[in-house]
Amino acid sequence: MTVILPIIAILSVTGEWSQRSGLTTFTLVPHRGRVITAKAIACVAVAVVTIPLAFGIGALGNVVGTAIAGVDPVWDVTATNLLLVVLANVLGMLVGFMLGVVIRTSAGAIVAYFVYSFLLPTLALLLATSQEWFRDLRPWVDFHHAQGPLLEGALTAQQWSHLGVTGLIWLVIPLTVGLWFVLRAEVK
Repeated sequence: MTVILPIIAILSVTGEWSQRSGLTTFTLVPHRGRVITAKAIACVAVAVVTIPLAFGIGALGNVVGTAIAGVDPVWDVTATNLLLVVLANVLGMLVGFMLGVVIRTSAGAIVAYFVYSFLLPTLALLLATSQEWFRDLRPWVDFHHAQGPLLEGALTAQQWSHLGVTGLIWLVIPLTVGLWFVLRAEVK
């Protein structure tokens, strides 16, 4: 889900630009901000709904699997864990949404998403393991690394600040610039 759902967010945004339906959409609703806001709300809603659904399916699998195996079920996921995983999923969807807004072509945004999700974290890890100066800097500049504690449990104040700073760098600033361009770009 963490790989496919951001691609859905990308396609929801880029459809107006790469499939050339933007002229129709923006003629019917001439306020582009409303269209983009509606798409952002839909992306966040999908992100929020999918994790509890996945946890429900996992709980069912836990009950069935332990019944088949004849062992006691283990329930070690707290409400806080669930909320943090939902937040991680929402951030992933917003990254996909941001890439769709910034790049505005489906293929380019999907490639950028895979580079962002798989190549950049690997390069940051390699740099952190080989360079002492980057090891301390990595939590402040690697958004993927800063999101990791969301999936592990409660975050410390410093981890929240890492997430905030990297989110500003990798999500808020590019999204703001992309929205500025979307609201002013010519629809063809």
